[in-house]
Order: sequence, then structure tokens, then C-alpha cells
Amino acid sequence: MDLSEAFEGLTTTVTPGRRMPGKIGMGILLICWLTLGVLPFVVAVPDFQLATGKIGTPGTLTVVSCVSLGQGRYDCKGRFVPDSGGDAVPVAASPDSEAGDVTRAQLTPEGDRALPSGTKGVLRAMTLPATGLVVLAFLPYVLLYVFKVRRGRRTAVIAGSVVATLSLVLIVIGLVAASS
Repeated sequence: MDLSEAFEGLTTTVTPGRRMPGKIGMGILLICWLTLGVLPFVVAVPDFQLATGKIGTPGTLTVVSCVSLGQGRYDCKGRFVPDSGGDAVPVAASPDSEAGDVTRAQLTPEGDRALPSGTKGVLRAMTLPATGLVVLAFLPYVLLYVFKVRRGRRTAVIAGSVVATLSLVLIVIGLVAASS
């Protein structure tokens, strides 16, 4: 008995791309796709609220130390001084910080970390929703395909390409803003 005979019962003769899932299976797939695209928007709301000053305490963050955890990861600690003039609070700082960095920040309501505020904070918070847009960009085309609607598919592909490209640009801008 050779190796190919051992796997003979496991292989199928189904040609890939020829069979679609049933209605229930397709419904589940589309719901998962939609959830995967919408979830980043929901998760990013607190970061936007912090970056815009809707929640948290405004102040200044000074990064005190950054310790390498290996594999390019860092654990940074900082000192947050509220604008109201209260005592300095030890907090976790962004891992892309460097010791000695001083920046405008918002203290989270929990009081355990401070995130950049203003334009830098908003651009940083924009990264996650932009990822959701990339996921959702081609959903209209897929819906047209699933429901066998031929009219508008080309427009859906072009629109999806534009949305995905702009979203990728937003992701890059957000990542650059977060690391600078």
C-alpha cells in the first residue's frame, strides 16, 4: 500500500467553484461577512470618543519607560498629568511610544491608560473602521451575484475597488499617524 492509496477515500471529485452553498449556508456566510465588516466600527467607538475628548480626562502624557518584550513588542509606561492640575497618574502608554515622548492625550475612564488625542488620535482610531470598510467593499457585488442579478455587477466591482483602495489609504495614514 503506497501513500496515495491511503488518502484515496478522503479525496472527492467535486470541481472547485462549481457548487454554491444552499440558501441557509449562503445566509450564514453573508451574515458572518456583514458582522465581520460592521464589528470594527462598533469596537472603535470608545477610541473615537477618547480621541475627540467626549470621554476621559484631557492632559499630557510623558512616556517614562519602554521595555522590550521580544519579537518587536514593547510595554511602555507613562505619567499622565491632567489639565485640571491634579496629581500625576501612572498609566500604560502606547507600545509604539519611546521613552521621553510628550504628547497630548486622554486618560481612559478606567484610569489605566492614556491614548493620543486630537488629530493624531482620530487618525489612529480611524484604522479599525477602515479595515471594516475593506471587508464590506465588495459585499454589494456578492449580494448581486448570490441573487443572480446581472445588472449593476460591474458598477458594484468598480465601487468596491474604489472603496477598498480609499480604505487601504486610510489604514496606512492611521498607522503612520499612530507611529509618529
